[in-house]
This record gives sequence, C-alpha cells and structure tokens, in this order.
Amino acid sequence: MQKRKTSAFNFALIPTVGLLLSAAASAAPVKIGVLETLSGPQASSGQAYRSAVRYAIDQINAAGGWNGEPVQLLEYDNQGGPTGAADKLKAAAADGVQMIVQGASSAIGGQITEDVRKYNLRNPGKEIVYINVGAEALELTGDKCNFHHFRFSGDAQIRTKALVSAMKQANALGTRVYSINQNYSWGQDMERAISDNASAGGYQVVEKTLHDVNKVQDFAPYVAKIAAAKADSVLTGNWSNDLLLLMKASKSAGLKVRFGTVFLDQPGNLANAGDLAIGHFVVHTFNAEAGGADGERFVNDYKAKTGHAPAFIEPQTVFGMAMVADALKRTPAEGGKLNVNAFAKALETAKIKSPMGEMSMRAADHQVQMPMVVSTVSKDARYKADESELGFKPVKRFSAEEASAPAQASCVMKRPG
Repeated sequence: MQKRKTSAFNFALIPTVGLLLSAAASAAPVKIGVLETLSGPQASSGQAYRSAVRYAIDQINAAGGWNGEPVQLLEYDNQGGPTGAADKLKAAAADGVQMIVQGASSAIGGQITEDVRKYNLRNPGKEIVYINVGAEALELTGDKCNFHHFRFSGDAQIRTKALVSAMKQANALGTRVYSINQNYSWGQDMERAISDNASAGGYQVVEKTLHDVNKVQDFAPYVAKIAAAKADSVLTGNWSNDLLLLMKASKSAGLKVRFGTVFLDQPGNLANAGDLAIGHFVVHTFNAEAGGADGERFVNDYKAKTGHAPAFIEPQTVFGMAMVADALKRTPAEGGKLNVNAFAKALETAKIKSPMGEMSMRAADHQVQMPMVVSTVSKDARYKADESELGFKPVKRFSAEEASAPAQASCVMKRPG
C-alpha cells in the first residue's frame, strides 16, 4: 500500500479543501459547532478555544470551503458543566451540526463523547464527530474510546513522560518528587503518570496529594507537607488558581522547590506569578521559539487575524483543525452532502506538518501523535508572555514518536459496518 504524503501546513492558509472537490450548486454545507464554556468565571479557556476555531474555519473558507460551499461555524455555550453540554449538544444535533469541537474540561468531554456515541447509534446516516482539542482524561481514548471521537491534544502519560525527561536532562528534577493534583479524572491521571515515570526519571514519589478543584483558598498546609517530605521538585497537573495559589504559597514559605507543570502557560499566569515563576517548567504543544521560522510565521499570522499571539491551548486547536481540513480535502461529497463516517475514516489517516513537526492520527484509539516541547520560565525567552519580561525558553523538543505513549488495551474500537 502506498504511503500517503504528509500535508504541509501553510500558516497563512489551511490546506485547500473546496478547490480540490467538485462544487455543487445546491450543496449542503458542513456545519461545525463549538460547544464551550463561553460565559461565567471559567470562560477564558472556552473563549480561547473559540478564537482558535474561528481562525481555522476562516482559513478553510479562504481556501474555498468544502464542496464549493463555506464551512459554517455555530457556537454553543455549555455554561461550564456536563448538564449544559448535554442540552447544547441536543440543540447542535437539531441544527444539523456534523462536528462538535470542545476542549475545556474532561468532565464535559466525557459527557459529550458518551452523548455523541448514543446519538449516533440512534441516528444512522446523521452521525456527529467529536473533535476533542483539549479534554485529556485517559478514559476518553481508553475504555470510553469510540469511532466518532478524536483527540488532538496530549494526555497525562504523554505530557508527564516529556516533562520528566526534560527536567531530568536539565538536572532540575532531583530524586524526591511530590505529586499534587486536583481530585478528578485529569488530576488522578496525572498522579498515576507521575508514579509511572518514577523509574525513568530516577526519583521517588515521596507523597501524593489530591485536593478539591478550585476550592482551596490557602495552600499553606499543602506547602508544609511538601516541605516536611523534603521534596526536590513538585510535579502537578493543576491549572488556574490551584496552580497559582500553590506556587505563591510555596514562595511565601520560602520553599526552595522546582515546579514541573502542564498549564503554567495559561494566559495571565506569568503576569500573576511574576518572578516566582522563573526557573519552573511547563510541558506544552507549541513554543514559537522552538518552532523557528515556521513558528514565527504562524504567530504573526494568528496575531494579525485575531489581535493576539497564539497561547496555551490555541496552537493545538489550530493544528487539530488543520487535520480536520486535511480529512475534509480527502472526503468527496455524496449527493452534495458530507458522509460523516467517510470523513471519520479519512480523519483516521490525517497527517500534517506543524511548526513543531509532523502530526498524525493513530487509528487504534484516535489519539493524535504530536510533538511536545518542555520550556522553562526565563527573562531570556525570545517571545514574552502576558506583556511581561518573562517568557517560555525551550529546554527540549520531542518528536511525535518520542512523545508518544502506547494505546491503552482498554480501547476496543468498534467501527461502522
């Protein structure tokens, strides 16, 4: 079987879709729905996902859309919870949406993937695909995997493997690691991954802590436990205030410990943390400095189109949508419409080249194979964050193959037909 060539990702223009397919005078448009937290106190992440999807859809349509028609983008506010997501998914299905894009919160992602699975069983010929650009719970590509779910971000095993490797190489890990995480699926996955990587990292997990999500106002008692355990470093999947308050409490206590994080690059973190963030680590899917000239072109184009540089989860969302564009390009219309199952089969073999390197979809569990990069907070970083003097200096870049973690045995993929 001839190997398919990887699509090159042009950051001024997502790969042409419409021009490579026959136009139809009365074609049914492709409808893509963003189903995110777009209001309330936790809306910042949802709005970032929406910004990235809008950018990607604009590029697809600038390239001709699909089957001679512009791709339509619809937006739904899940109001920050699984119940809201379930209700809005029903509305999206009624509107004829064929793809749902979501990323903020694995709890919401779990609701969506199960609702999509059930809906597709009840509505053959009207299937929906879940484009997961950020819900990283392992179960979504494990026992909850299904043919119509595709993840375009990492997971706890992928991120922790890279983080540990880079910190060890930089002599920043030490031999005594404290694991502290939020007590839900993502935090529990991180806790397990930190233990699983202990042998490779050459460290002992001296203690593990799970705490309530975004409810702890004073992390001083947790910092006291970290100090008592004589930890060299703290590995955590915490995000938002749970990360910032933990780091600030450590600083206030004079604790000399290195943090290895997943979400330190969330906008606002460096502005809030200031110099206390210097020297700490983050594992992420994009670093413009590590991406060289391609990274710079992408940053400049995104900033020109959206008014801000791509940060946090925006790059992985754009790259995931580029893989969607690649699959659409290879899915001809049937009777003027998109055959969603045919599109999903094309998405199983999607490949693009991002500024970080080649990305591809693994058909076994629909987990994207993507490069990762570990960075440290430094004043020497080329690109600054949060209009501060600080930025993320790349420490180590991993190819998709180097970053990959094996598919979980619990994923038993059932395909249509």
